[in-house]
Amino acid sequence: MFLRRLQERVWLRFLGGALALSALSLSGCSHAPEHRSKAPWNPKAAAAYLDAREVTWMAWPSAARDHGTFCVSCHTVLPYTLSRPVLRTSLAQPGLSDEERKIIEDVTHRVRFWNEVGPYYTDENYGNGKPAESRGTEAVLNALVLVSYESPTGKLSDDARAALHNMWALQQTEGAGRGAWPWLRFGMEPFEADDSQYYGAALAAITTGIAPESYRTSPDIQTNIKLLTDYLHQNLSEQSLMNRVVALWASSKMPGLLDADQRRSILDDIRGRQRSDGGWNLASDAWPADRSVHSFVRRRLRSDWSRQESSSDGYATGLIAFVLEDAGTPPTDETLQKGLAWLVANQNADGSWTSLSLTKRRDPLSNAGNFMRDAATAYAVLALCERDAHSGTTAASLVPKK
Repeated sequence: MFLRRLQERVWLRFLGGALALSALSLSGCSHAPEHRSKAPWNPKAAAAYLDAREVTWMAWPSAARDHGTFCVSCHTVLPYTLSRPVLRTSLAQPGLSDEERKIIEDVTHRVRFWNEVGPYYTDENYGNGKPAESRGTEAVLNALVLVSYESPTGKLSDDARAALHNMWALQQTEGAGRGAWPWLRFGMEPFEADDSQYYGAALAAITTGIAPESYRTSPDIQTNIKLLTDYLHQNLSEQSLMNRVVALWASSKMPGLLDADQRRSILDDIRGRQRSDGGWNLASDAWPADRSVHSFVRRRLRSDWSRQESSSDGYATGLIAFVLEDAGTPPTDETLQKGLAWLVANQNADGSWTSLSLTKRRDPLSNAGNFMRDAATAYAVLALCERDAHSGTTAASLVPKK
């Protein structure tokens, strides 16, 4: 124990100097302000941005998978499927977008041929354990996509039931991850890191919570639900704020998932972490709530030693504002109002909201350089559409007139 503490002190002194040098060397390289839209917010531009990004993702060779399918990514595809129906309804757009239709067809195909299609990643190229991590991750995402589209009907198709069956079949029943799923680990926060297994389990809880009540109360899955509930409840205190925010979202869909004290603690942390401009900063809120050297460093530096962004960003602010609304926070709540005001004030001219990679400094003109922006835009849309629905404002009425 003494040697470990001594080692950490040495590392902290070394890293303190590295941080200072990094700040000096990168002071002129921080993210430049973007041109902002002058409209209250532009839902039509947001829809155009999101649609275009799906087109790019589906055509990207690196997203291609077995059987002519593509990866359902946590940063681009999943947030799109959650936000685009809400935006479509608010804009009074008839029917699914072409991109929504293609995603549903892709997911349905992989569900139907689950035992034939290859996993997203293999051991051959990515090391031991990736097939199991891929299957666990995909099973949860497939189920969430299909169930979210069918939830408004109150019924589940055979394909959605099959996706849910695949999900529960891969739930872990022993070990430290008992109740959760094997989850992709590439050292990339906030979706594919060592602590992202908790994020994945929270998504599974959201999936279960939005499924029809007749399914949720089925005797066949009660043991699975108990395992999931225990896992999320028992591991909550170790999580980053962003993971706990997703758990709060899940608890709004599955009453009793978290107790009153846990929900109150998350809400208190959200209020305490809000910045003076009304937003939240992803870099400071995406790491486990511990005092490890790793968390200390990564809040300040990416893995390539470039400096983390210190300003409020669209992903953290969009997700938190949306979850606050979903958790029943009154529209008059000051924290929520300030968060929504930040979103209105920080939409980019192309319809997006800015959020940058926590892993390394990426070329903003590259496909990967837009991944966090994709997620930020989707959750900002969810938050603002929810605000507008509560106030009786339609997104269509906000579209600037030519």
